[in-house]
Amino acid sequence: MKKSFMSDFVLLGVSLALASCSGGGATSTTTANASTATFTSTPSTSVSNAGAFALTSTAFLDGGTYATAFTCDGAKTTPPLTWTNAPADTKAFVLLMTTRPDATSTKWNWVLYNIPASATGLASGTAGIGTLGSADDGAGTAYAPPCSQGPGAKTYLFTLYALSAAPVLSGVASANTGPVVTAAIAALTVGTAAISVTATRTTVPTVAGGATQAASNCALQQASVANYGTGVSVDCTAVDYGKFASVSLPSHAMMGGIMASNLQVPLAQNFLGANAWQIPLVPAIAVSTTAVLDGPVGIAINGVLIFNPCKQGGCAVGAGGGDTKVLGELDVCNGHAGRADDYHYHAAPTCLMADQNASYWNTHPIGWALDGFAIFGYSNADGTTATRDAICGGNTLTVPNAPTGYSYHVTDTSPYVMSCLRGTPSPDLAGQAAKYSPLRKPPVTPFSVNGMALGTSTTDGYQVLQFTSAINFTSTETGNDSYSNVAGGYRIRYKALASTELAAALALSTNAGKSACWNFQFTNSAGAITQPNVSYCR
Repeated sequence: MKKSFMSDFVLLGVSLALASCSGGGATSTTTANASTATFTSTPSTSVSNAGAFALTSTAFLDGGTYATAFTCDGAKTTPPLTWTNAPADTKAFVLLMTTRPDATSTKWNWVLYNIPASATGLASGTAGIGTLGSADDGAGTAYAPPCSQGPGAKTYLFTLYALSAAPVLSGVASANTGPVVTAAIAALTVGTAAISVTATRTTVPTVAGGATQAASNCALQQASVANYGTGVSVDCTAVDYGKFASVSLPSHAMMGGIMASNLQVPLAQNFLGANAWQIPLVPAIAVSTTAVLDGPVGIAINGVLIFNPCKQGGCAVGAGGGDTKVLGELDVCNGHAGRADDYHYHAAPTCLMADQNASYWNTHPIGWALDGFAIFGYSNADGTTATRDAICGGNTLTVPNAPTGYSYHVTDTSPYVMSCLRGTPSPDLAGQAAKYSPLRKPPVTPFSVNGMALGTSTTDGYQVLQFTSAINFTSTETGNDSYSNVAGGYRIRYKALASTELAAALALSTNAGKSACWNFQFTNSAGAITQPNVSYCR
């Protein structure tokens, strides 16, 4: 019986917990802290317990204090560790470092897996041994040096796991969090060794505008994402900025209803650690406004970036630009995938807002602009239609749950969110291009499509972007080739590589320095291959 176009997949309702409207390497196949703070510590040495599987350090004793050099007030490097007497059947190691490991608020400072069985230690500031998973507090795939601002001593636990086999983990390192790795190694663990240390930190913020205001506004930013925190977190240890870490993927369905597309797909982005988006904690009206002609203007509370309404060529039709909403390039949620295969909004994030009654967004931010002021729904706090000034499209009315001075409100009329930034912008406005790692060349110049939907295959887990074209079109895989496609139905299938497939892709010289790869397959609605399969890495 002939398989129908829709039978291969189910619609994607919940995505991974994922830049600009800008492409990368392809392998073709046929298959800052602005506070004055110190940690108290006593460097020391430790000795091994002969005969037992043991983890030791030349920088601190088990039960001792953690050296400042390894915290956010020092060099922020990883500590030296050595282990002895590992079980004879060890095939790999995993190292996990946690903060307050016996409390419900456990944080993961260091997630390191794929450590070879031949390893007997890690030098301070080590690199190139093992694979870094995702740490907490926005550190991303990196070591998150202790930087607690709470009172009293904190406990940090280093645990080394000897494994009988390498764990099966996602090929996307940012998805391999502490809990994910812990679950993956539970049945493989043949031995453990640990060191517990403590450190006490005294913090004296020196941010302009006052520590009280900064702390208060940080609490507002963190509270706004609390119910949408699967893919976003806010860290304020930098004092001047709340650092919004995310992979820019929502929990709602994406790409449905797009009428014009360049066939990019939504992939997880690395807006983590040093690449997190900095939102000012003490926003202030600037002497002059800042234009927002291209790229992000803010970030929604679910971690998805908010762009201005225009294409990269601007809003003037005919110069490669135009209003994305008017051109039919946005999905039913007012978002789409850009040239870095990133998902972002260009207008009011209506699917995000559908989680609450419309009045909720009168007093609760749907996002934060890059100048630190909050973005609200269609109405003022009192329920009246929001007044939008002729400056940037906001107003100076006081709104609960937001800094005072200014706020933005969405509207269904261009520019939808704001026409400019009223406050002093984050340095990320000028440095936004450095935050993106485009995966591939745009496959086509945007063209008319219908029936676009994104789902997940029920047979092999591939994500499937399907669409129909009423006209013939030409696509490209590398930017230097082309493939002719006749009018009809098509599917783009893609999936993150993991385990041996990922290792093989990353071993290629063309992928040196990269850490994540995806396999792409291109077929028509009947399942016939329309261009070669390809793996892209970044």
